[in-house]
Amino acid sequence: MCGLERLPGGELAPMDASSFGVGEVMRAALADGANELVLAVGGSASTDGGAGMLQALGAQVLGPRGEPLGRGGGALGDVTELDLSGLVLSGLDPAAGAAQVTLAVDVQNPLTGPDGAAAVFGPQKGATPEQVTRLDDALRRWAGLVAGATGHDWSQAPGAGAAGGVGFAALAVLGAQQRSGIDMILDLVGFDVALDGADLVVTGEGSLDTQSLAGKAPVGVARAAAARGIPVVAVAGRSTLTPEQARAAGITAIHPLSGLEPDLARSMAGAAALLERIARDQLASWSRP
Repeated sequence: MCGLERLPGGELAPMDASSFGVGEVMRAALADGANELVLAVGGSASTDGGAGMLQALGAQVLGPRGEPLGRGGGALGDVTELDLSGLVLSGLDPAAGAAQVTLAVDVQNPLTGPDGAAAVFGPQKGATPEQVTRLDDALRRWAGLVAGATGHDWSQAPGAGAAGGVGFAALAVLGAQQRSGIDMILDLVGFDVALDGADLVVTGEGSLDTQSLAGKAPVGVARAAAARGIPVVAVAGRSTLTPEQARAAGITAIHPLSGLEPDLARSMAGAAALLERIARDQLASWSRP
C-alpha cells in the first residue's frame, strides 16, 4: 500500500510516495461488503495528507488547469481544487457510504507545523530540510482546500499527521472515529486477561524515545500493566528516555542493547545474541521489588 517496506527497491521517495494504495484496499473492502473499516496507520512512506487515499476513493484532486493532480506530497504544492462529489465513502454525506471508519493511531501529531507530518516524520522518509519545508507548505495548501470543502479545519487535530496525513483525510473527509491503536490491539488480543497472575511484563521497541511516549506499543503495554500494579521491563535497541520519563510511562526498568554493544551496526546484526545475554544476565534473576 504505502508502507516504507513497499517502496520499489527500498528507495525512499519523500516527494512522490502516495497513499493511493490505502484507498484501493478500502475500495475493494467496500465492494466486498465491508461495513466497518479500521485504518491502522503508521510506517508510511508518503507525506501526501491522505490525498492519494481520497483519489482512489473517487475524489477529484485537481491542478491549476483543472487536470487531475499527480500523486505524492510534492504534487500538492500545485493543488487548486478538490471535488468530493464522487467519493464512494464519505463522512460528509452518509448516503455516499454506510461503512464506519475507525482510525487506529498512536501518534498525536497535527498535520502541519513544527510538530506536523513533514517536520517530524519527513526526515525518516528521506526528506531533506528543503523538502520538509516544501511538503509542509504543500500540506497547508491542501488543508485549506479540504477545510473549504468540509467546512472545518482538521489540520491541527491530534493524530491528523499520522501516516503522512492519512489521519487528516480520514478525520476530515471520511468521518473517522479515532482510537488509540495500541489500546485497540490490546483489546483484540485479550491483554487484560493475559495479565491475570502475571508477576512481570517484558516489552520492547527498536528505539525508546520521546516518540514512544506519544502512545506507541511499549508505552501502551506498560501503562496497561502498571494499572494492574504489574512491573514492566523494556528491552530496546537504544533508549533516550530519562528514568523519570520511564517511570511516568509505567516502565520499571529499561535494558538497552546499546549498553552491551554501542556500535549500531554490530548491535543490529547481533541483536538475537544480545537479547539472550540480557535475558540470561539481567532478567533471569529478576524478582518483584
